[in-house]
Amino acid sequence: MTRLDPSNEHPALNSGPTDLAGQAVDAIEDLSGTHPGYRRAHAKGICCRAVFRPSGLAAALTTAPHLQEQEIEAVVRFSGSSTDPALADALSPAKGMAVQFTLPDGGITNLVGVTVPVFFARTPESFLDMIRAAHRAQEGNLGPIDLFKEITTHFSESKESFLAIKHLKPPASYAACHYYCIHAYFLTNRQGSARPVKFEWIPGDGVHTISVTDAAKQPDDYLEDELRLRLNNAPAVFQLTAILGEESDPTDDPTRAWPDDRQRINLGRLYITEYIEEPEGLVMDPTAVTEGMALSDDPILQFRHAAYAASSNRRREGR
Repeated sequence: MTRLDPSNEHPALNSGPTDLAGQAVDAIEDLSGTHPGYRRAHAKGICCRAVFRPSGLAAALTTAPHLQEQEIEAVVRFSGSSTDPALADALSPAKGMAVQFTLPDGGITNLVGVTVPVFFARTPESFLDMIRAAHRAQEGNLGPIDLFKEITTHFSESKESFLAIKHLKPPASYAACHYYCIHAYFLTNRQGSARPVKFEWIPGDGVHTISVTDAAKQPDDYLEDELRLRLNNAPAVFQLTAILGEESDPTDDPTRAWPDDRQRINLGRLYITEYIEEPEGLVMDPTAVTEGMALSDDPILQFRHAAYAASSNRRREGR
């Protein structure tokens, strides 16, 4: 059996976030292959037009313009988590929902969610180590179960995320999933007070899944097909919820969930109205924040700007 050694083949990573991002994208390509013109993760997706109607309940917490009372236009991209754009929907366990809000001044801000509540790596360095370790395991013909055991043994921080993925059931619809924006942010009000916060998208009609047996019978693009039909009849609706952190809650570790008893606020509802072609050059960078919001000290969140830029540059170059 191939053993995972997180220290093996680990070049110097102190050359800056841009170089590290390039190494991470290279490692993903080494693991999963290159699909020219597609994202290096969440390659397969569908875009929709939407409007967000804020509840106004965030006004005391933040000056962020999309969380006040004015209706905001948005673009939503649903996706599978795989790097392979041809992979059947049923074979990609985690799903994604990225939302780009168009602000009143013409700017944008993004929220990126997935169907697991925590990430599998605490730092960019451990993320890169895990991808490389998985590649070595793949070369050693390690099966999925053994790979899971090996990674969680050598990278204990990933255990909670992998267990969540293991327990995912196939969704009945992209519109019937609970999406977690796994990173912490800060909301800042007019007085300059900041409060740590996490965001979740909760489906208006509840979470609905299908059995593994039924999922195996579905067409490769069943989630996209279902969403198109759904939107022909009525909008898909999600509630945006803010979870307010306390002083003891970590803001720098995306592998750790906050306690379930934290205060929650309904920030508004997103109405997804129609399918659209993906806008050219769309990048759902979760570090694109507006006034009234700030990035936390989460190193993975900070790193994602450079990683998204590296992936986007390669897509634009057709590689």
